[in-house]
Amino acid sequence: MKVAEIDYITKQITSKYTDYTYTINIYIPNNEAPEEGFPILYVLDGSSYFGLVKEAVRLQSGNALKTNVAPSIVVGIGHGADMRERRFYDFTAPAATYIYPERFKGKGHDKLGGAANFSRFLEEELKPAMEEQYPINRERQALFGHSLAGYFSLWQLFHHPSSFHSYLAISPSIWWNEHELFQYASKCLTKYEKIQETLFISAGELENTMVDDARQMMRMLRDIMDVGFYKALDENHASVVPTVMSRAIRFMHQST
Repeated sequence: MKVAEIDYITKQITSKYTDYTYTINIYIPNNEAPEEGFPILYVLDGSSYFGLVKEAVRLQSGNALKTNVAPSIVVGIGHGADMRERRFYDFTAPAATYIYPERFKGKGHDKLGGAANFSRFLEEELKPAMEEQYPINRERQALFGHSLAGYFSLWQLFHHPSSFHSYLAISPSIWWNEHELFQYASKCLTKYEKIQETLFISAGELENTMVDDARQMMRMLRDIMDVGFYKALDENHASVVPTVMSRAIRFMHQST
């Protein structure tokens, strides 16, 4: 049996803002770059989802006439062995107090509120490094996150909407800290008459209240921006990403 060739690059990048070293996996399409550069998709929780997203992009872009998915760069942002604890710091917003379910207490999730620093890592360190090394279309950059990373994707949208042209939030943890994301969304409704960026938000049918939260978020935002919503039938929190990812990628490309 022939061993599959590795078609991506792996780098370690240490952020001065988060004081943490991330594993960055980078997939570059085997195509000539267009004059404007490749679209690029940044994947949070890259240790879990980079391979899946990379293959979904590669396969769909191979039949672009039908899928409308152009060859794209995919960047996975991964944590180390402390991923479970560290992502609770990187992906949650600063807050005076935190209220969260009993199931999280005593599990090492005491370090919270690093979203602003993680955002600076993305904007001031990672994205400039990618743009310096690869032919990137700066007008077609997207951010993907699932679960708590989906929460961060929405947080980034509400605080720095122009940093990405499209936000893909699958089963976002809107429930986090007493549904504080709805407060951020309300401020956006007051601040902006129109947001040019787009949002794809989805959840699995079996995720119960997470579907309701995602639908409510869609309804809040759809008057000021392009929002795609999808409920994945018979899917749960663990199974929803493989089911929805290709649809999310098509939305990213069709919304430009």
